[in-house]
Amino acid sequence: MNKFEQELKNNNFVCSRCTRCNKIVWPPSDLCNKCFGDVVWKPVSRKARLIEFSRKNGEYFCMAEFDEGIRVMGTVESASIVHVGQPLTLTRCSYDDTEKFVFSTDEGK
Repeated sequence: MNKFEQELKNNNFVCSRCTRCNKIVWPPSDLCNKCFGDVVWKPVSRKARLIEFSRKNGEYFCMAEFDEGIRVMGTVESASIVHVGQPLTLTRCSYDDTEKFVFSTDEGK
């Protein structure tokens, strides 16, 4: 299990950043995928924006983008209708053989 997966298990969303070229390495890795430099692991902001979504059986599935340009797929817990461009907050993340991301809408906050 790598650092990314270990941190997700603890509800921490982290990503690697290259110490040589300063690139955010996504998908996360122990080496930069641009210059092969060493990386440091940094927390990712829990604020995101809804890029795309679909709904099935009352559950919303989404593609969310963080300020760092990182995009992940997850679910949205919302009592209201969601819309593209809407601010989201990552409320939970985990890892159990695959990454899991759960968002809430920022409406009314």
